[in-house]
Amino acid sequence: MTADNETNICPFDFSEALEFDPELADLMDRDSPTRIRLPYGDADAWLITGFDAVKQVTTDHRLSRAAIIGHDYPRLTPEPIVSPESINVMDPPHSSRVRQLASQAFTQQQVDGMRSRIIWLADVLLDRMEEDGSPADLVQYLSDPLPQHTILDLLGVEQEDWPQMQESVRQLLVVGAGNKEAAASAKADLTDYFAKLVEQRRSSPGKDLISAMAAARDGEDQLDDRELAVMALTLTLSGQDTATCQISDIAYLLLTRPELMEHLRRRPESLTDVLQEMLRHIPFRKGVGIPRVALEDVELDGVQIRAGEFVHVSYLTANRDPKRFPDSHVLDPDRPYQPHMTFGWGGHRCIAVPLAMAEMEVAIGRLLKRFPGLRLAVPPEEVRWDTETIRRFPLELPVAW
Repeated sequence: MTADNETNICPFDFSEALEFDPELADLMDRDSPTRIRLPYGDADAWLITGFDAVKQVTTDHRLSRAAIIGHDYPRLTPEPIVSPESINVMDPPHSSRVRQLASQAFTQQQVDGMRSRIIWLADVLLDRMEEDGSPADLVQYLSDPLPQHTILDLLGVEQEDWPQMQESVRQLLVVGAGNKEAAASAKADLTDYFAKLVEQRRSSPGKDLISAMAAARDGEDQLDDRELAVMALTLTLSGQDTATCQISDIAYLLLTRPELMEHLRRRPESLTDVLQEMLRHIPFRKGVGIPRVALEDVELDGVQIRAGEFVHVSYLTANRDPKRFPDSHVLDPDRPYQPHMTFGWGGHRCIAVPLAMAEMEVAIGRLLKRFPGLRLAVPPEEVRWDTETIRRFPLELPVAW
């Protein structure tokens, strides 16, 4: 069976607080994959929305991320965010090798060793917020700096370089057509910066993540300098992207849904499970991410996908699939945990998930403990939201206590 040839024009520019994109909701309610046209790229793509079908795409060797390199593939940003050498566009077995080596720096044991440093960073930031007094912007004091400072600190980036790094990362995520040159320049600057840092760590190792990844071995195998530099860039991107937005989004939900805040105050031991449910529920980005290319004809969810066609998946719709998550649009703090797709799936699931979870647990846990009377300082409708990038998060979160 094949779907009709209708192509849906999908700007995926919905930015209203943390409401679910109605366009995505409509596409996920259809019986089979649909064709979509994104703002950039010279081809249409298939969109896969259901949990099981997305899982199949992310684990099927016939659907390749590496094959997008050299193509003007369908995407939301004028300049591709991902570097051609990034693990995000590798296929097994090459990606498996890089993941195996790099993930040695992100085992639960390694991250547990980092936790005291994350707590220290969070407390320094919250001390400053408390000293400056109520009201304060939680984004400025906590959710923006904590993940950025954590990953840059762990990578061994000098503090004087942090502001420029943060601006370069922001340039990569802007969706406007006029940003192409600035984004390309920012990506080149970041890659060069980390290439030099890797060279320094090779000759003079420290206690940072780059040194740890440089020392990681699988038999005689280890990451080369280029792989290390691109991995450091990828971690810097995800460190500023996912965790930063999610701390702000989670705080917004807690501040606007008193029953969630009360649940965590009453049962602090449920923090990790409630965070997982929030992560499943939050539409943390717009639309879709990096596509794959069919290397041969593939039948998927009742549709014949031809060799050479692009395939996009939506982790957002997979997280709302009612077949996997009953009452999927309801945020239920008592929902039994089932793995979701906020951090990806299969061979491209984020290797730094233990670090991201530690940051969120520390940020939200310390915030609730230290500020028991925390509340929004403005009506929810006055909170300003990002509309310029692929992310969904509040630009400011004025709080009082």
